[in-house]
Amino acid sequence: MKLIVPHIHYLAILPVLILFGGALGLLLATALVRTKVTTRVATAVTALVSLGALAATFVQWSYVASHGATTTVAHAIVLDGFSVVATGVIAVGLFLTAFVAHDWSLREHVSGAEFQILALASTSGAVLMTQANDLIVIFLGLEILSLGLYVLAAFDRHRAKSSEAALKYFLLGGFASAIFIYGAALVYGATGSTNLTSISYFLGSNIVLRPALLYAGGALLVVGFAFKVAAVPFHLWSPDVYEGAPTPVTGFMASIVKVGAFAALLRVLVSALGTQMDTWRPILWVLIVLTTLVGASLGVVQRNAKRILAYSSVNHAGFILLGVWAATLRGTAATLFYVMTYVPVVVATFAVVTLVGGLGDENHSIEKYRGLARRQPWLGGALAVLLLSQLGAPLTTGFYAKFTVLAAVVDAGSSTLAVIALLAAAIAAFFYLRWVMTLYADDDLESTRIVVPPLTGFVIAVGVAATLVFGVWPGPIAALAQHATVLFSP
Repeated sequence: MKLIVPHIHYLAILPVLILFGGALGLLLATALVRTKVTTRVATAVTALVSLGALAATFVQWSYVASHGATTTVAHAIVLDGFSVVATGVIAVGLFLTAFVAHDWSLREHVSGAEFQILALASTSGAVLMTQANDLIVIFLGLEILSLGLYVLAAFDRHRAKSSEAALKYFLLGGFASAIFIYGAALVYGATGSTNLTSISYFLGSNIVLRPALLYAGGALLVVGFAFKVAAVPFHLWSPDVYEGAPTPVTGFMASIVKVGAFAALLRVLVSALGTQMDTWRPILWVLIVLTTLVGASLGVVQRNAKRILAYSSVNHAGFILLGVWAATLRGTAATLFYVMTYVPVVVATFAVVTLVGGLGDENHSIEKYRGLARRQPWLGGALAVLLLSQLGAPLTTGFYAKFTVLAAVVDAGSSTLAVIALLAAAIAAFFYLRWVMTLYADDDLESTRIVVPPLTGFVIAVGVAATLVFGVWPGPIAALAQHATVLFSP
């Protein structure tokens, strides 16, 4: 039997090679170098590797613009505008997270390169998900992403909550992975392929004799993704894991995981199962209604900052799903714009929460923020801007992000869904505004001044600048998202 070696387009997988190569290089250095690899060195390597992956996306963009979308590795990997932009967003998220994690590690006396190695490996899995054109590759990317996060969630060995969070995340994450791969097996049984392009072609040119098999498989795939993006009712792990995991890990989880998961979800539903839209749209409709309303409503009663952000993340997942439900070029562009603007905002938000959490990462009651903007106007004002952006206030990127997904849904023919999402946004406004009011409230307590390390301050400044500049001038980001969607490989 002749062994057929698939053609590999190395430019298409260059960001994955850079990220995973960086993780492998750091791992070998820790094992082979006599002196211990310090946190400072590991952070510098991680930052350089993430910038290298970002630079690779510029080369990829130039190639796609001149040659169009292409597939490689037996059509299992796709290089198109959508994957290039999503990879760039993930690289930026890793770059910012590395700086926040560095200052947290110094404060908590965590030395070594283990954190950075795991973060690089997980990021390579997220990038692989954005490029996957095969259900098996999506599963591999999902597992590479998740395995590192399971360990990162338990990284603070001195806190029992951290170990508890990792255990919950591991158990429910493994359950979600099992559901996903079972769904992939059923789809394979119905269509004869796991390749997304082949599935799309088969469904577009044949009558499925056993549609129940396809419907069950598609539903299980959606459930598997719903676990990863924390869509209701598959969100129950989210508040406890967000609260228990080290705060930089929570920011990493809230940003990079969403980009990879939503990119893969778009490919599965729009590219592969686009002809079955009438079947999966009602499922997403229910998920969106539950996710937006439950995320907003339960966030109102929280008094812990990290749990508030957990339910905020659930609510945002519902809004991002609006663009997926639309399943149009406008909807895909809106989804991409949303995650592009959400990543720097949420990483910067968790950077502030990391600082306020203090030594031991335990001070996360919302009362700890009372009067922060009066004592330290720059820090408190920055958090206020970031929270208002997540609320969707005008002149912030959050406003335009929510407007684009709502407009895409209305354009796709569901004004009712848009009204429900707006109602959820109005409910969520309560806990965002309550937090902002707490920042500017009179401080009756004797609170110590929070020291802002330079790297964390840089991340916060980037997040605030991004939300204000592109909130007033969203044109460049919107045009990039739209152009990347046009180059989206069907």
